[in-house]
Amino acid sequence: MTESDGDAIRAALRYRLDRFRREQLGEEPEPEPEQREATDADRALAAEIAVQQAMRRGDFENLPGAGKPLPGIGDGRPHDPDWWIRRKIEREQLRGLGPTAILLRAEDAELETRLDGLTRTAEVRAAVEDFNTRVVEARRQLLGGPPVITPTRDVDAEVAAWEERRHPIS
Repeated sequence: MTESDGDAIRAALRYRLDRFRREQLGEEPEPEPEQREATDADRALAAEIAVQQAMRRGDFENLPGAGKPLPGIGDGRPHDPDWWIRRKIEREQLRGLGPTAILLRAEDAELETRLDGLTRTAEVRAAVEDFNTRVVEARRQLLGGPPVITPTRDVDAEVAAWEERRHPIS
């Protein structure tokens, strides 16, 4: 008799025993240990065991930033509830993703560099007007997320600053 024959015989006997318990004794058979659904306590215990094993192996030693204060906390700046998304966008250098308020802040910081790449006054004026339109439109939206605190730009002042950067007076 092979091992698979023995497994088949055991399974048949278990089936008959379970059927007997249900029909004759009115009992529900106990599920196999591997068939039993894991409870929250089982999952918590498994997670705790995995963490303890990782600690023993030293997986948590020498992690970046270990023992250092979290950046941006307690450095005198006001609390930003969306700090995590801002950091993720900066760290991953994601463009075009995220809340509108954060995207506009990033664009505002890089606007002069973008304008310096343009060649005509009309292009600069159109770019600043487009930026201002998007800032005003974002302020009107009630979609949630961080507030839009990016200021609009004075178009004439930006054009004059662009011309000054292009043709500095010596």
